Amino acid sequence: MGETIIAKPADVRAHSNMPDYAAARAGFDWAAERALLSPLGEGRISIAHETVDRHVAEGNGGRTAIRWLGRDGERREYTYAELQRETARFAAMLGRLGLKRGDAVYGLLGRKPELYIAALGTLRAGCVFCPLFSAFGPEPIQSRLEIGAGKALVTSAALYRRKVAGLRDRLPALDHVLLVDGGEDAGPGCRDLAGAMAAEDGTGAPVPMQPEDPGLLHFTSGTTGKPKGVVHVHEAILAHRATGRMVLDLRPGDVFWCTADPGWVTGTSYGILAPLANGATLVIDEAEFDPSRWYAILENERVNVWYTAPTAIRMLMKAGKDMAAGHDFPALRFMASVGEPLNPEAVIWGNEVFGMPFHDNWWQTETGGIMIANYRSMDVKPGSMGRPLPGIEAGIVEVTEEGATEVTQPGVIGELALKPGWPSMMRAYLNNRARYEKAFRSGWYLSGDLAMRDADGYFWFVGRADDMIKSSGHLIGPFEVESALIEHPAVAEAGVIGLPDPTAGEIVKAFVALKPGFEASEELRLDLLGHARKRLGPAVAPKEIEIHDSLPRTRSGKIMRRLLKARELGLPEGDTSTLETGA
Repeated sequence: MGETIIAKPADVRAHSNMPDYAAARAGFDWAAERALLSPLGEGRISIAHETVDRHVAEGNGGRTAIRWLGRDGERREYTYAELQRETARFAAMLGRLGLKRGDAVYGLLGRKPELYIAALGTLRAGCVFCPLFSAFGPEPIQSRLEIGAGKALVTSAALYRRKVAGLRDRLPALDHVLLVDGGEDAGPGCRDLAGAMAAEDGTGAPVPMQPEDPGLLHFTSGTTGKPKGVVHVHEAILAHRATGRMVLDLRPGDVFWCTADPGWVTGTSYGILAPLANGATLVIDEAEFDPSRWYAILENERVNVWYTAPTAIRMLMKAGKDMAAGHDFPALRFMASVGEPLNPEAVIWGNEVFGMPFHDNWWQTETGGIMIANYRSMDVKPGSMGRPLPGIEAGIVEVTEEGATEVTQPGVIGELALKPGWPSMMRAYLNNRARYEKAFRSGWYLSGDLAMRDADGYFWFVGRADDMIKSSGHLIGPFEVESALIEHPAVAEAGVIGLPDPTAGEIVKAFVALKPGFEASEELRLDLLGHARKRLGPAVAPKEIEIHDSLPRTRSGKIMRRLLKARELGLPEGDTSTLETGA
């Protein structure tokens, strides 16, 4: 744990949405937060209503909701009233296509306005929205569409042809493919999204939903088996709005920029829902990372609140302070980071370059929203994830076969756990009740992250309790990568680990053993890299592959990833009593 503390001036504390952390925790009540909703009668709510329609009803329909920056200089803006009309058209179109409440609509698209309209329009119709990362390869897309029984897919003609068209016979539930750029000749069941929406008048109201009705489906990879579909309900919007206000310090009319791709949970929860629920203007940049472009956006768009990732911050640091020196950021009030632990140097660098630190925070796909954070009014300990949100009880627990026991003394490493009951808590792993129940023990939700708590109540991330790989803020399940590699005709078995990387946090490295008749060569290694990239996409595929005669196994036949990692990093191998002889 670092000893540096970045103290907050009195004026910063006083002008924060949450000026006194202790008082906020003592006085917080989720029931009071729930009373701030704009209900739709009989206790019903709608994420779409809370993010769009309520602002129009309150007289703020002319405020800019979305400001889209195209990679080639194009700009498009949507007021809240225009967003209401476009999402109503999308919702009506879904009804005309025969989709019903609870049906799943998937988005496979980059940062395009149509994706944001689709997400909110899906929720407006009472359907379930599921984002997919556009860099996924065909196999991750297929597995996620299968598990969630996707009925409709919003994508582009190019992405459809490259990644989905060859899967259609394996996706019987997928009835409709809606193309944002026309291309109806892409194949059967494809239609032009703009043309289909143009037939609707855009006046329909959001479907009133029960608080516990599913609204969002996000996928998170597992160490074994298929990806897990995490179900969130409409009441989750309470946590999105509250965390946007208390953690990100969002206010109506703020210009907010979340750099996360909408294919990941951050890009939905905080790239769409939280800022719109708080009446902010959402900046969306279509282009990929470019330091000079990012600094220009922060300056020219007068961004007030910026939410980004450690990987991006480290890349900005690598580009040097001089690149930022030519820009001025008078509107910038708050900067936050999420996705993986933010190293102390990056926090301090933010303070030097922008005059304020990056505020790290912690949450998961399963929690649905921010749980632990460094707040604008609170002193920052660089390297710490911060302190629990008002309304959230966090602890360090020791997990045994008998259950989970809280460890109260500071400085002890254990599993980070939360007391269940917050609105954005996952309600299920789709079609996997046993795995869901395993995540809750002795009155705790077990995060799978190892952490420690110091004497001041700040939490510090230590590592994962399993084999998950966190690369550029994205969780990657080794099983999914291993499965794709084994599909190659030369591969007999595969083992996948994460290796430390100064920019991405971790990179994926694979070890493979070959089938009889195949010999190791540089040509084969490159072929394996290409095969994995084609199947999985560049975000998930391994960056390195080594070919071995055999891989370490337990006597029961399980690849020992732990041993692969220890040998790779020169660490103690630990208990090898279950190791197969000669491995």
